[in-house]
Amino acid sequence: MTKIKSLDELRQKKQQLEQSLEIREKSDHPESMIQIKVAMATCGIAAGARTVMNALVEKIRNEKIPAVVTQTGCMGYCYAEPTIEVKKPGQDPVVFSYVDVKKAEEIIDKYIRNNELIDGILPANYQTI
Repeated sequence: MTKIKSLDELRQKKQQLEQSLEIREKSDHPESMIQIKVAMATCGIAAGARTVMNALVEKIRNEKIPAVVTQTGCMGYCYAEPTIEVKKPGQDPVVFSYVDVKKAEEIIDKYIRNNELIDGILPANYQTI
């Protein structure tokens, strides 16, 4: 961690953190936005979910993608962690497995932007009642 040496650096750091929180906590109308949920139970965190979440937030912020990133508990896919769920407005959610930073960027570039399916999708094994 770098040391903050001036008041301007502190203000810049504050602004960066506020922007990251805004992306994680946009909740006025989440159903109209792309929702990305990162499984952050113990197994997910141990497998690298925190790094994946930070990379998602940074890429979404830098590229101004209309999405909200939140963390969730266990999704039941401990063997496939880190996992993320992506829900586009009006579509069923898709869960991706073994997500690292590179794959997170691929999910944004290919699936979110171009509707292109990529490897690593976990099949839905439940029914909505």
